[in-house]
Amino acid sequence: MSDRVPSDRQLVERINAGEKELLGELISRYEDRVYNLALRMLGNREDAEDVLQDTFLNVIRALDRFQGRSRFSTWLYRIAANAALSRLRKQNRLNRNEDEFLDEVYAVKEAARSGELIADWSNSPVDELLSEEAIEVMNRAVEGMPEIYRAVFVLRDVEELSTAETAEVLDLTEAAVKSRLHRARLYLRNQLSGYFDSYQTEGAAS
Repeated sequence: MSDRVPSDRQLVERINAGEKELLGELISRYEDRVYNLALRMLGNREDAEDVLQDTFLNVIRALDRFQGRSRFSTWLYRIAANAALSRLRKQNRLNRNEDEFLDEVYAVKEAARSGELIADWSNSPVDELLSEEAIEVMNRAVEGMPEIYRAVFVLRDVEELSTAETAEVLDLTEAAVKSRLHRARLYLRNQLSGYFDSYQTEGAAS
């Protein structure tokens, strides 16, 4: 008997063939990733737990319709992202008007064109970037994005999906993913530059 770990597709095929006891193994492979995605999208642990539950309930209901045209993880992320976005809309927590967001992004571009310096935190030590305070600043900045930009950034830069996978999850073109990711990064650089600028100034003064 082979000890080889079954692939996601093999697990799905066996579950759909009647081995329902394997559902637990399939869920355990992805529950942490789905929870973390929901937490970054929603910024609230209770809501993230609800999205986790909703996601796997939907997966169980729809598993027999999974045809394997895409990776299972991509299909799962689509369900999870839709559940998170749906919860944001229902709670009316889309707290950022897209026009205002784009105005800020374009202001960053104009500042760069005119030679105005924005604090360069890209070379900060990793331990500074990963400090609890920096993570909190990052999370607040992400929560300030319109939901589609937030989703693109989280899937592409945090969860490290490819551009093609992110486009498939969110039902966007790859060009749209690239454009929105670029804007999200500009916005975040602007939001975080003040934090790292003050951090570096304090370090130089100490």
